[in-house]
Amino acid sequence: MLAKLTTKNQLTLPREIVKEFKGIEYFDANVLDGRIVLAPVRMQPVDANLEGIRKKMEKLGITPGDVAEAVRWARRNEK
Repeated sequence: MLAKLTTKNQLTLPREIVKEFKGIEYFDANVLDGRIVLAPVRMQPVDANLEGIRKKMEKLGITPGDVAEAVRWARRNEK
C-alpha cells in the first residue's frame, strides 16, 4: 500500500492500515535499515500516580539503583 508524503512533510496512511490501530493517535517514528518504522504509542495520563509508576518499574525490572545510575550518567554528560 502507498502512503503519500504531503508538501508539509506529513504522511497520509491508507485507511486499511489505520483501522488496525483503533484508539491510537500517536506513533513513534524511527528509521531502521533505510525504512521508516512506526510503532503505536499509548499516552499515559498526566495524573499517573506514584504507585502505578513503581509497579511499572518493577514489571520492567528497573531497580532504584538503576535510576540512581541513570541520574549520575545524565549529570555527568551535561554540558
